[in-house]
Amino acid sequence: MLDQEQIRKLEDITLAPYAMKSYNTRGRVYKEEEHPYRSAYQRDRDRIVHSAAFRRLEYKTQVFVNHEGDYYRTRLTHTIEVAQIARTIASALRLNVDLTEAIALAHDLGHTPFGHSGEEALNELMVELGGFNHNLQSLRVVDCLEERYPDFPGINLTWEAREGIVKHSSAFDIAVKIKDLAPGEMPTLETQVVDIADEIAYDNHDLDDGLTSGLIGESDLEHLLIWDKLNRRISEKYAKIEPDKRKYLIIRSLIDIQVTDLIRETEKNIAELKLGSYSDIKKTGKKIVSFSKDMLELRKPLREFLVKKLYQHYRVIRMSTKAKRFIKELFEAYIDKPEQLPSETQKKIPADGVKRVVCDYIAGMTDRCALDEYKKLFNPYEKV
Repeated sequence: MLDQEQIRKLEDITLAPYAMKSYNTRGRVYKEEEHPYRSAYQRDRDRIVHSAAFRRLEYKTQVFVNHEGDYYRTRLTHTIEVAQIARTIASALRLNVDLTEAIALAHDLGHTPFGHSGEEALNELMVELGGFNHNLQSLRVVDCLEERYPDFPGINLTWEAREGIVKHSSAFDIAVKIKDLAPGEMPTLETQVVDIADEIAYDNHDLDDGLTSGLIGESDLEHLLIWDKLNRRISEKYAKIEPDKRKYLIIRSLIDIQVTDLIRETEKNIAELKLGSYSDIKKTGKKIVSFSKDMLELRKPLREFLVKKLYQHYRVIRMSTKAKRFIKELFEAYIDKPEQLPSETQKKIPADGVKRVVCDYIAGMTDRCALDEYKKLFNPYEKV
């Protein structure tokens, strides 16, 4: 059996010196005995997968509201795709794949229903209490809101997994500062890998969903050098390829060339900085996991295109505006009459305050739950 001593030896042999080894963890908030045959980070990953918040991601919006269609990405499929890309990068760089995967699987646990529009609505409604940030909410989920153990609140993740959650930053996420999680230090390379994997997944899979929905067409992409190059290469190799298969190959190739570039550039950065241990990373003051300048230039027009043509498409704006209205009206209804909340939720009000409890309750909803709750509260013919 692979015990803790053998896990330690295996990590020393297989992981790079700058990787975060499980035996170097700063521990958990509530002390626990180590598992006989799982590392601390494997245990983190498993706890996240078995959490209720993780399961609810299945019915939370990515770009398209859940009932728009079964094909489109949800928060759960996005999270799995981020984890898969992050694992590939971490493995190639000889980082701790288990820690990387745990952070990737947890990075969106605090997301509201209806994607970023739901977050924007709650941020406005919670302004008096500091607003709403889904990274902070993800930490709150794993520290407090998951109720699975008799000895402590939350799921008691390691310090490094919790740091990865709050320091997660990308074009769509803002890292937050928590005093107990070393705000002045750079995050682990495992966290940095998840940050970029999130962006790669977002860009390419939202592009796929946008094309599938018909909100954007392939003709709209012809002016983008990165798309045009891959389209020509695949069309020349497979002259009679079906359009759907060609699209799939282009999306797959887009991911592949970005991941390959990222690994090569990061290896170069590591060599230049002469990183000898994971503690060296903390002192660098800059991100080490990065694309090359050439890839950044190639990616930029694609990202600008997605913002202009997909995220600002009138149908997406309609979905977002409608979603914000649902969230605000639900919030106001619960604040006005907290007795409408489930009894178990009401019990938290004396300790946390009514606004925080209502915020937690709504943030934990799926799209489907929020829509059903809206009908129950505002449709006179709906059963409550």
